[in-house]
Amino acid sequence: MERRDDYKFLPIRDAITCINQKVSFIGAVVEFTFPRRSKGTDWCCSLKVVDQSHPKHGIVVNVFTATADDLPNVSALGDIVQFRRVVIKPHNGEVNALFNKKFSTFALYEGQDGPGFNPYQSSARFRMGELDSNFIASLRKWLVDFHLDEGLANNLSFLREITEGARVNIVCKVLHIYEYTNSEWMALIWDGTDCPPNIINAKLEEEKDNPLPLSPEPFPLPKDVLCTFPTVGTILRVMNDRGSEMQAVRLLNSGKWVKLFHLSCEVRGGSWYGLLTPFTKVQYTTESDRFVLACQKFHQDRLSNDLERMPYSSFPWCSRITEVDHDNVPFVTLMDIITYPKVTAKFRCIARVVASLPWGVEDFRSPLGIYRIRVTLEDPTARIHAFVYAEDGEKLFGGYPSLDILTRKRDKLLGITVTDNGKKIESPRNPPWIQLCLKSYYLDKSDAWRSRQYRIFGTKVLMDSH
Repeated sequence: MERRDDYKFLPIRDAITCINQKVSFIGAVVEFTFPRRSKGTDWCCSLKVVDQSHPKHGIVVNVFTATADDLPNVSALGDIVQFRRVVIKPHNGEVNALFNKKFSTFALYEGQDGPGFNPYQSSARFRMGELDSNFIASLRKWLVDFHLDEGLANNLSFLREITEGARVNIVCKVLHIYEYTNSEWMALIWDGTDCPPNIINAKLEEEKDNPLPLSPEPFPLPKDVLCTFPTVGTILRVMNDRGSEMQAVRLLNSGKWVKLFHLSCEVRGGSWYGLLTPFTKVQYTTESDRFVLACQKFHQDRLSNDLERMPYSSFPWCSRITEVDHDNVPFVTLMDIITYPKVTAKFRCIARVVASLPWGVEDFRSPLGIYRIRVTLEDPTARIHAFVYAEDGEKLFGGYPSLDILTRKRDKLLGITVTDNGKKIESPRNPPWIQLCLKSYYLDKSDAWRSRQYRIFGTKVLMDSH
């Protein structure tokens, strides 16, 4: 039979002194790991919980259950959790709490904005106590002015500093979460900075049958969603690690600022991705956090100066292999262009040409001699297809040069390397940042947004002295 004391909540500051004893406490979830298999047959996760008595360090609760569905499924960071009859254990010089599936119970409640006192999830044997609502109300009042200590965030990086294969700690805003394929979820995160450009490993001749993807989504995001995104800074796609058995992405909260610890970075198709692994931790933060304020300041500074819209990696200036007719027009990003409210418009931007269809210069013109090329452009904010057609092709390539000169100009644009002995290295490639002019137009007046197309104009490739 359970004792009455089992339902007495201790402040976390006092609970951590009760080594090898069963205790009960209530607090706010400020960090959690995603569900994973334990070394045995159980599922497990960890929650970091704080309260008024111990807001700086809190306590980590390691939860083990028979199934993944039995684990606490935190709806939002800052939600309130109560644990009953968890065992306080020393571990590697620290003190943790152990949730035992045989006798421990938990319940999760909405955080500071919660409307009531009924848990949105609880373990099977959980029973609510008479005074639970008083503790929940007190915690919600405290959470209004609560600021998480930043001691765990000393090693935070920006997206501009990520490297392939590394695990990073970042502060970011979750812009959007959606199911991009059947039962596969994705989060879009952003911190206002640009991810580094990647080497393009795709072979030129594969563009027809296996084109570089513009994005991982099989269908474009809806206009009303796309137009809510920032137009400066990389929007990083975050997915579940291939080995993960849980859709951890769904546990993130759209519109919130979070700190992701041990986020794995990967490059696919020349684009950056973040992977949530069983070792990734999520930490609650607020818009007043100094790292969040720094990200917002970066963003505002970049919006206030058109030169700041240039990709970070193109500073102090882009490659000078092109010149444009409208060099007095402010720079915009590709995301600016994609989300511009008027379909027909003209722009100047800095981007890389990462693919071309056709790729062989002998096929750049139709049998009638008209230029007709589709190139893939990218900058830190987006990838798009843009067309080079007719007189715009004549402008770009300087009329109708010989195949040798045309090849040299194509190689410059696409970053094809020519060795000292004249051998071409077509892959991998590192295309240069170039400035170019784009105009947008539509093919179908009845659906101008979806039929929007882009075309390069007023841009010329310059020859070097060789």
